[in-house]
Amino acid sequence: METVPHAVDPNRAAQHGSVVMRLLDELFPLVEGFYVDLHKNPELSHAEHRTASGVAEWLNRTGYEVHTGVGGTGVVGLLRNGPGPTVMLRADMDALPLAERTGLPYASTAREVGDDGAEVPVMHACGHDAHTACLVGAADLLSETREEWSGTVMVVAQPGEETTDGAKRMLDDGLFERFGRPDVILAQNLGPQPAGLISHRSGVVMGATRSYRVRVFGEGGHAAMPHTAIDPVLIAAHIVTRLQGVVAREISPGEMAVLTVGRIRAGARANVIPDEAYLEINTRAINEGVIAQLEEALGRMVRAEAAASGATREPVVEAFRGVGITRNDPESTEAVSAAHLAYFGEDYVIHLPDPSPGSEDIGLFGLPDDPQPIPYVLWFVGATPHDVWEAAPGSTPYEKMANVPSPHSPFFAPAREPTLRAGLAAITVAALSYLGSDKPASFGGTDARSHELLASDTPDPLSPSAAEGLAPTGGAVPGPPPAESPGRFPDSAPSRPDGGSYESDAYDSAFLSSWSDPAPEDRPGGAWDEEWPSERKADGEEATLSADLSPYLDDDLPLGPPPPQEPPSGPAFSGPPPESGSDEDRPGPGHGR
Repeated sequence: METVPHAVDPNRAAQHGSVVMRLLDELFPLVEGFYVDLHKNPELSHAEHRTASGVAEWLNRTGYEVHTGVGGTGVVGLLRNGPGPTVMLRADMDALPLAERTGLPYASTAREVGDDGAEVPVMHACGHDAHTACLVGAADLLSETREEWSGTVMVVAQPGEETTDGAKRMLDDGLFERFGRPDVILAQNLGPQPAGLISHRSGVVMGATRSYRVRVFGEGGHAAMPHTAIDPVLIAAHIVTRLQGVVAREISPGEMAVLTVGRIRAGARANVIPDEAYLEINTRAINEGVIAQLEEALGRMVRAEAAASGATREPVVEAFRGVGITRNDPESTEAVSAAHLAYFGEDYVIHLPDPSPGSEDIGLFGLPDDPQPIPYVLWFVGATPHDVWEAAPGSTPYEKMANVPSPHSPFFAPAREPTLRAGLAAITVAALSYLGSDKPASFGGTDARSHELLASDTPDPLSPSAAEGLAPTGGAVPGPPPAESPGRFPDSAPSRPDGGSYESDAYDSAFLSSWSDPAPEDRPGGAWDEEWPSERKADGEEATLSADLSPYLDDDLPLGPPPPQEPPSGPAFSGPPPESGSDEDRPGPGHGR
């Protein structure tokens, strides 16, 4: 397969990025307002009508060719800007059937009719509101700076990621046949890492999943005379208990596997033994063979428990939802992570030693069964507020991540400012790493001082760094990931950017090491304890660097971008952050800063 063309080197992408990001402060209040509106007005999978309308209007206003109703509620925007690769930027739009418990002033109180016809609460508990806001923001930034790049931007706002069928529906509706086949696909997800941290992984980055509907049948009767009935509730209870031994006793300890009974329903009254019971069961693994093994064990145990209870009818097991492994293209991951490293700095870009057990359907866009699949890169943007992270129990990142609200939690409340700024910058810089230009970067046109600063190692004292307001991360392996990420480096370890080498065991333990607090003088951007732009003001109120958000909280908010506001006054992503401390102060493999 041919190598996808991209900018000359990661620094080139970062330099173009610094020009593009000069507009970020002007645009950020609109992105933030759009995010708040989406968060307050979530919509379930394949019902994202209001969200899709807002995305379409934003893209229309910024000069894109816009197509709606793709695969149901999907939106596609195209911006052709001369010769070059077609770069697809994808975000998902749907929310989850959860009651929000974050206490945010813009928390969702929405309710919708769910799959089974019952009304359910709805919440953006997986960051899709942030994904979508950053998508339209990046599309706007790229449209306003067309002189800095060449190629085609393909914006895809996808429905139904939570049901893992949205990508398939868009493909079945002729996504690539109608709008062109992209050369590379770029996307990001929010994660439980500290807000603003960018995390990459080459190869397998997220697992496969399958979901099953199970119906077990009994014979109904009076609760006072259970001997005259066959109780399906008891059968279901035995199934739930029995399934907990599959991972523990049938799957190799060296494999990751999860089996969860997420739903169980039976009966209508306490004094009636029902005729049947219904379960929904979810499995996950990072090996398709393990997924198949879990399916076989599930069916075997369901049938055995029904037979053991004397059920006169065979249970029904139906697979109704699933998606395969998300596997990042190694070469593309290296290119994107290198561009992020050049832009954000090594303290804020890491690569993960282990895949996430979560699942995504972005891999379907990559056409995995095609003779020439499309390379894609999915990375994570940390969203946990820094005060929440620091207060979380645990001495390692993994321990802390187990003790902070994560996606699909009713308490998931991303730190708005640093998360959105990092996400907006990350997807824009990633796009610029492919949307190369034959002409030299302008570095702000006639601004000779900008040219000198970008060509030197001297940080611009008038241009606040992306590093300001971000928590130190330490203990993470900086630099671009290896070509493969099997969990440890091969015997011949690759070179580090600083000329050293990564040790295999150090790499394995790097992300698990403690993220210790640096001394105040070593912290990027100064003493970050004093005030976080995204966290709290001195009086305890929620802080924002944008204009008043009250217009965005109005139920009558018009669709599309909010009206222009004054730009925020706080730090902006405006090029590579200044270096802090000496080389000895920087995090290396296996230890914190």
